[in-house]
Amino acid sequence: MLKVKELGSYLRRTRIENGVNLEEAADDMNISVTQLENIESGNTRAFKDVYKLKQQIKMYAKYLGLNPDKVIDEFNEFLFEHTSKISLDDIRIAREKEESKEQENKIKSPYTIEHKRKINIWPIVGIVGGILILITIITILVVHHVSKTSPRTSELKNIIKVNEVGGLI
Repeated sequence: MLKVKELGSYLRRTRIENGVNLEEAADDMNISVTQLENIESGNTRAFKDVYKLKQQIKMYAKYLGLNPDKVIDEFNEFLFEHTSKISLDDIRIAREKEESKEQENKIKSPYTIEHKRKINIWPIVGIVGGILILITIITILVVHHVSKTSPRTSELKNIIKVNEVGGLI
């Protein structure tokens, strides 16, 4: 099994043996020189899409007169080895993150959204507090009124007793 750098070196040697320069090959294949340089140097990170890279490697191998299926098989072995180094836990975590993002981005109908009711406790506290304050004020007023009226009633009782003893006024 070849590594990608070795595969790129093999493609470069074949191109040089065929007497084709880099610019000519890029022009004939209608891709950029930079992409060919990245393929020949084994720089897979320069490509965002692995499938596009695979197509370009296959096209380059065919252009150089190589068996494109054998070259792609070598590249696939590299991909398999590279991706098999990722642990299953990492794959599960990445999948769960992706699924949670999909759930967040999912468009929901206002009729199917589960509304979480938030109970705002402050209005209830305000009402209960207001009632307690009102009860306290009424109690204070009643006690104050009773305490003011009780000396009068005791004075009236004294006056009535005096009048009963001494007669009517």
